[in-house]
Amino acid sequence: MNAPQRRALVTGGSGGIGGALCRRLAADGHFVYIHAHRNTGTATALAAEIAAAGGAAAVIAFDITDAQAAQAALAPILEEAPIQILVNNAGVHDDAVLPGMTAQQWHRVIDVSVHGFFHVTQPLLLPMIRSRWGRIVNVASVTALIGNRGQVNYAAAKGALISATRALALEVATRGVTVNAVAPGVIATPMTEGLFDAAAIARLVPMNRAGAPQEVAAVVSFLASADAAYVTGQVISVSGGMA
Repeated sequence: MNAPQRRALVTGGSGGIGGALCRRLAADGHFVYIHAHRNTGTATALAAEIAAAGGAAAVIAFDITDAQAAQAALAPILEEAPIQILVNNAGVHDDAVLPGMTAQQWHRVIDVSVHGFFHVTQPLLLPMIRSRWGRIVNVASVTALIGNRGQVNYAAAKGALISATRALALEVATRGVTVNAVAPGVIATPMTEGLFDAAAIARLVPMNRAGAPQEVAAVVSFLASADAAYVTGQVISVSGGMA
């Protein structure tokens, strides 16, 4: 028997990992809202690709760091039905060693991962809880688990996301809603292109290769499924053995 179609939202859905997440959830039979902020053209092309493959998707565009913008974009969708699968994937890098980091660099990274998580998750929670079924998956980073020079802001942001994952999982554990996180390592995407050469990957990654976005998406697919009903409050590293 096929799983019922549910409505899913992937923030940062126009990016490398985000696109793989959207494709996989659509292939799993869900209706996918592809969130974008500036890359709406890429998101629209992805929605068309998903439709051509027999799936269903739509684009939703707003700035997740803006609480009012998020509320305005999500309210009409929630009036129709709850979103039962949420993947908080949006994130940004703005790297610098802390002595040379600007306040703008610090706040920009925190705003997207931490404030963005709140602005999107909070309005979706009560409708999800009322439906007695929900899956929230937060995309953190192996950097939050082991640290990385030049990424104190990113490690702090993703570490906060992991802590929020564990606390929220406790709040909604009796409501049919699970909350988990994945922590990708070096994943081959346009964002990481040029950051890691073969020598760096061999030094950092026990498997001696970068991961594929589809490998992250496979784990998220499981966590978003009925098969993961007894898995909550967990952080799963998808890092080739880095952590």
